[in-house]
Amino acid sequence: MHGTLLGILGLALLGALHAQDTIPVQPDFQQDKLTGRWYSIGLASNSNWFKEKKHFMKMCTTVISSTADGNLEVTSTYPKGDQCEKRNSLYIKTEQPGRFSYTSPRWGSKHDIRVVETNYDEYALVATQISKNTGSSTMVLLYSRTKELSPERMERFTQFSKEQGLMDEEILILPQTGERLEGQG
Repeated sequence: MHGTLLGILGLALLGALHAQDTIPVQPDFQQDKLTGRWYSIGLASNSNWFKEKKHFMKMCTTVISSTADGNLEVTSTYPKGDQCEKRNSLYIKTEQPGRFSYTSPRWGSKHDIRVVETNYDEYALVATQISKNTGSSTMVLLYSRTKELSPERMERFTQFSKEQGLMDEEILILPQTGERLEGQG
């Protein structure tokens, strides 16, 4: 009985690992072109926090810069009530260009982050597999250099999110916010 259960768990784990390996990474990724300011246009996730908070979420700005050792410093400014809240994250580069890892100091969750596709001057599609002791979840972000993005790019985001197993109610186009995010809150 234990052997069968272990075998099933092993196959499930193998399946999950295989699923992570099927998420593509931007060919010929050029990290320096990804730096600068982006707007979060779309967010999709099957995590519990997303289900609880999605009705309050709005577009935010994210500034990406390279560190001296080749990692990415990611600073996001979110509207929270009548204020802005900043979050800094350090994405550690991996051997595969366009793929990064991050461990949340607050939650202890491990993030496998992949820049799936980008043309650097218009949009970027980023997929993250999040693992923590309570389970795993998927998150897909759509970034834009401007607050508006073509319907084709929005449709690509929705299509890719569904390819990752996310359902319509787990996919959100973020409403725009006021100008206060422009000035760092």
